Amino acid sequence: MLGPVHEDAERCLQAVRSKDARFDGWFFTAVTTTRIYCRPSCPVTPPKAENMRFYASAAAAQQAGFRACKRCRPDASPGSPLWNHRADAVAKAMRLIADGVVDREGVPGLAARLGYSVRQVERQLLAELGAGPLALARAQRAQTARLLIETTSLPMAEVALAAGFASVRAFNETVREVFALSPTDLRTRRRAVPDTPGVLSLRLPFRAPLCPDNLFGHLAATAVPGVEEWRDGAYRRTLRLPRGHAVVSLSPRPDHVACRLALSDLRDLPIAIARCRRMLDLDADPEAVDERLRADPELRPLVDKDPGRRVPGTVDADEFAVRAVLGQQVSTAAARTHAGRVVAVAGTPIADHGLTHLFPTAEQLAELDPAVLAMPRARKTAFAALVDALASGRLDLGVGADWAKARADLSALPGFGPWTVETIAMRALGDPDAFVPGDLGVRIAARNLGMPDTPGALIRRAQAWRPWRAYAVQHLWATGDHAVNRLPS
Repeated sequence: MLGPVHEDAERCLQAVRSKDARFDGWFFTAVTTTRIYCRPSCPVTPPKAENMRFYASAAAAQQAGFRACKRCRPDASPGSPLWNHRADAVAKAMRLIADGVVDREGVPGLAARLGYSVRQVERQLLAELGAGPLALARAQRAQTARLLIETTSLPMAEVALAAGFASVRAFNETVREVFALSPTDLRTRRRAVPDTPGVLSLRLPFRAPLCPDNLFGHLAATAVPGVEEWRDGAYRRTLRLPRGHAVVSLSPRPDHVACRLALSDLRDLPIAIARCRRMLDLDADPEAVDERLRADPELRPLVDKDPGRRVPGTVDADEFAVRAVLGQQVSTAAARTHAGRVVAVAGTPIADHGLTHLFPTAEQLAELDPAVLAMPRARKTAFAALVDALASGRLDLGVGADWAKARADLSALPGFGPWTVETIAMRALGDPDAFVPGDLGVRIAARNLGMPDTPGALIRRAQAWRPWRAYAVQHLWATGDHAVNRLPS
């Protein structure tokens, strides 16, 4: 389903008339007679075709003067898969906006990160999304405000500050304009306030189907002591955020992922949500991925058995790169031990019933005594080179990173071969086409399925899987009997 869906009016009409939830987040339907905009799956009777307008973003619909539907809540749709699965400037801009860059650094800060002028960034976003960076950030603030209004008992002044508004007046005006309700009216519609003070209970939507096995199984099996754990059916971990830290608990449910967040600064809420969604690959389009992979006769039975497999990501790309080096050529258990030792010595201490630290930053790791690293000299050299490149800013693995440049910069570091580079591209950068043909698990799975198992032959075979080779890898790994492939009990 890749491409500007909102420009294909006939396709949009069919999706609205069939109330197809697969299109939620891909585009938004605005109705000129009611001045309301909806998600395609809105349960109300579809309006006449001549009264519908289609927009690529909620921000564009809002900017055109439409208000969010009170029934289908289009602002709570899953995000568009395009922004996490593309490497161009618009996709990078959308990831950076979701990560709060415009709120913290303004549009000039966003433009500087992208290497463009402010005018160029605004022109590109307007051309593709119908809204500029300020409007997109405003739409995100409105959604954050609604979450806080409906899931907490915070005073409205605190909600306004936490959502990123410059004043209570701007907060009130935006909420009324976007939702056609005052903040007080929205609060009367809220769900029950969480039982635990200071903890936000949220639902993270996704496009069905979703196979949670390898997703949560991988996170639980590789959990770093003190930073992550699997407890009572939930994956829990600490998050380092721009203004403070958080502890998140994530549990798979049939139609959503239950999310409980404890934040030291509520202004980090939208950033924490965006990072958790990226880690769980919740904005993916499983129908498009599975359709492409099913075209391969050897992959088809795997996809049919477990449709909707996701690629486990990370909440911190620098952290994952460090862990990838610590885990080179050792077992999962040994990698956890190495990482846990590093965290205990260099991490930032916190206290949260079993979780004790934030994973250390590159700057903290640069001060680490090499004696702590019980690893061969070559891997210590790779570790030191990576930490230095991250701490100095020469290596950028953030949400706005250039994937091709990041790969080249990683490859130039000592001890970084194709497996490490592509694993970081897959899990940290979020490239859906990252591929590890030399991985032993991939080669064994290919051989068992009757495919060629040499790296060169696998690369040729995998051309037909593009741009979803990272998802094919998840299916191949799932053929092995390993804890990362199973949902923990």
